[in-house]
This record gives sequence, C-alpha cells and structure tokens, in this order.
Amino acid sequence: MMRRYFILLFVILSVNIVYGQEVTKNTADKLMSNTNSKVQIGGYAQIDYNQPVNAGEFSNGNLDVHRLVLLFGYRFSERANFVTEIEVEHVKEIFVEQAFLNYKILPWLDFRGGLMLVPMGIINEYHEPPTFNGVERPNLDSKVVPTTWREIGAGFTGRFDNASLKYQLYIMNGFVGYNDEATFRGTDGLRKGRQKGAESIMSSPTLSTKIDYYGITGLKLGLSTYNGKSQSSLYDGIEKGDDTAISSADSSVVGISMVGFDARYVIGGFEARGQMNVTNLKNTDQYNDFTGKDLGSQLFGWYAEVGYNLLHSTETEQKLIPFIRYEIYNTHAKTEGALEINDAFDRKDVTVGAGWWVSSGAVLKMDYQFLSSATGSTSGMFNMGIGIWF
Repeated sequence: MMRRYFILLFVILSVNIVYGQEVTKNTADKLMSNTNSKVQIGGYAQIDYNQPVNAGEFSNGNLDVHRLVLLFGYRFSERANFVTEIEVEHVKEIFVEQAFLNYKILPWLDFRGGLMLVPMGIINEYHEPPTFNGVERPNLDSKVVPTTWREIGAGFTGRFDNASLKYQLYIMNGFVGYNDEATFRGTDGLRKGRQKGAESIMSSPTLSTKIDYYGITGLKLGLSTYNGKSQSSLYDGIEKGDDTAISSADSSVVGISMVGFDARYVIGGFEARGQMNVTNLKNTDQYNDFTGKDLGSQLFGWYAEVGYNLLHSTETEQKLIPFIRYEIYNTHAKTEGALEINDAFDRKDVTVGAGWWVSSGAVLKMDYQFLSSATGSTSGMFNMGIGIWF
C-alpha cells in the first residue's frame, strides 16, 4: 500500500518538470542571506477564524491570533551568524522557536548548533503563512511529523551547487516519552513529546538528516530521516547495577525511526506539492503496558496538493490561487500486542479554498475542510485567515 501511494505522489508532482521557478527560502535563510546589515529583523503572523460545521448541532467559531513571531539575526562576520525566533501563540504563550549559531567553515560546509528545526518534510522548515496554501497547516504536519518540531543539537549543513544538492545532518535531543508521566498517545502520536528546548532532558541522542535535490528548475525533492530513542526521566539517578530500575526505565522508552519524502513544483501559474511520512516505533507494547497509553507502532500519512495562480499572466505581484489538498494520515497504522487498532485515528481530509496574496508577504485566505475517519464519522470546518511575513 505504501509503495502505491509513493508512486502516485511522485507521478503527480513530476509531470512537466521543466521551466519552473525557484522555491522560496525560509525565514532563517532569508536573514542569513542579508549581508547589508549586522542586525537583521523579520517576522510573521497568523490570525485565524475557524468555524466547525457539524450536522444537527450548533458550534461556536474560534477567533485567534494563532501566532505572532519576531525574528532577529546578528552577523558577527562573513562566516558567523546568530538567528533567533521568538513566538507568541494564542496571545498568551511565549516560545523560543529557533536560536542557533551558524558558522561557514567552507563554501559547502556550515556548522550549526543550538535550538533548531528538525528538517522533516516541507512545513516544519517552511511554515510562514504566505509560503503555503490554506488557513491551517496540513493535518499530517500536526499528527505525524509533528510541526513545529524543534530540538537542541549540533551538526552540519551545506550545498553542492554543481550537483544541485543541499544536505543537513544533526545530532539532536529527542522526544521525551516519559517525564514524571507519559506523553505519547494514539490520537497524535509523538506530538506531546516535543521538548522545544525548554529544560529538555536527554538520555540518548538522535540523528536527523535531510537531502534536497533542486537540479530541475522549479522542482525540489526532499528525503528526510530521523532515528533514535525517546528520552525518559526514569534513568536519572539509577545505579548501574539496579536491574529492576533499569528494566522499568527501559519500558518507558520508544525506539523511533521516521522517513519522509516531499516534493514541490512550480511552472508558470501551476503549483503542486506533496509529502509522505512513515514512522515506525519499537517497544510500544511495553510502553503502553507500563504507562496505560494507546500508542501505535506505526504512524503513516501523505498528502497531495495542486493550485493555480489566476493572476499569473498579469503584470502584478499579487497572486490569486485556488487550491485543493487531499490527505490521509493514520496514527494507528499498526499496533503491537493486545492493543487493537482504533479506526478513529485513520483519517482522511479534503481541503478546498483560495488565497489572495495582496503582496508577496501578505495573504488573505479562505477554505473549507471535509474531515472524516474510518469509523464513518464526518464533519466540516470553515476557515478564514490573514497571513503576514516580512
């Protein structure tokens, strides 16, 4: 089944792969490419209206300043940059989303260390509202990846322009699966285990890699991997000869192996993107027995999206893009032991909408989502939003 979806996704995004345009940089890349000033400033914002639509019942809509993010960078020299991203979510929650030092060792080799985005998929690195269609990010990037995913680590990144390749390789702190209580669960997999650089604990390192290929104009392909174990506070203070305590701590740990494939393509007014992620987890049977949770042993999902800029042939920087996105994601694709698969976690969404870019960094969005699960339940969501990026 996975192979069939992979081939379908690749074919959809590989049609007419010539004469396209370059893919947009993310905010950190933009800040570091500004050589005109020691201090760089940027930011983005997302303001949403979400209205659930359920047959037979009234539902209040939700109005939210979803996120307001300020970015600051400082160029110490031609080689050394510091980038930080301060995020205020829902007006009241403050997070540091990125804070890293980048040092160029060679033209093709940069050292990077600090709080960094895990390079997995599209949205986790390119999540500024004007860079994607739809008011909300794809649900795959909430339940499976999960965005916005960042941890503390260090490693190397760079480009081989002659081969049209960009690479990233980091040793990072991992998800916390147990810190006084269990965090993983069936409905959204690993999402609650993101440590976000906030007094993170570490019992073992993880390895994160990504390779991007951009040798065909307008097309960008990415392959991501993430491998390691979840972190557990139960290892702290254990005597090395205490087999009972070690066995208990081992039961609170999950082995994690995630692979992602993504593609983006632009030709003229036509644009398409897609993503596929598979996460295989080990020791979930013991983890669930120990914690009472319902974590699946495999998380799987993919989406494909197409859109067209109706203003492409006009002499304006404005864009008007209707789009449609189809996504399937399942946080109980497989389970271990006595845990039965919960069909409520096998979900299928269709999002139809449009965005009007009044400027390159300012967009008005509107869409409708058809949401369903394998249990037969269906619902809808009407969304409107404003996205800013500078």
